Amino acid sequence: MTKRELSAIAGEVSACTKCRLCRNRTLAVPGEGPSTSRIMLVGEAPGKKEDISGRPFVGQAGRILEKALVSAGLERDEVFITSVVKCRPPGNREPMADEMEACRDYLRRQADALRPSVVILLGRVAQLGVTGMKGNLQRGPAGGYRNAKLYVTYHPAVALHGRPQLLEALSADLRAAALTKEEKASQR
Repeated sequence: MTKRELSAIAGEVSACTKCRLCRNRTLAVPGEGPSTSRIMLVGEAPGKKEDISGRPFVGQAGRILEKALVSAGLERDEVFITSVVKCRPPGNREPMADEMEACRDYLRRQADALRPSVVILLGRVAQLGVTGMKGNLQRGPAGGYRNAKLYVTYHPAVALHGRPQLLEALSADLRAAALTKEEKASQR
């Protein structure tokens, strides 16, 4: 059923006209990954390459994310990747509050369908869009979301903007967030 639910949500996202972002999009970007994934990654919004392809994190930030995943012992094809808003904001600006609100139900329904054990928020905008927490990024465990543990880390794009050392921190955060209780206990 989960695969069917995710496909239905993706269809709704692709036809969505709930906010102004639909006017200029090439393709909506509902998200992708296995319906059995225990890890859900949530980014900010599609960029230019994502808008063209309809796939999340396929540009430069996507390459950084893939490096961080591999470094964390994960593969892209074993995580579900989506974003707070599903259409590209003009000029890659940050999504506005009403745009995040328009997509909020899609994100909730994706999390409910997947039932991941962990949801990892990539960056300050994802943190705001999911938790409502304004201000600076609050890295680390952040409570729960839709029956999953919630974890906040850097957006991969920070490593592109003169801060390559943050790739190591992103990888460490992904590794820590992805560990099961049993794996954490065995490391003590």
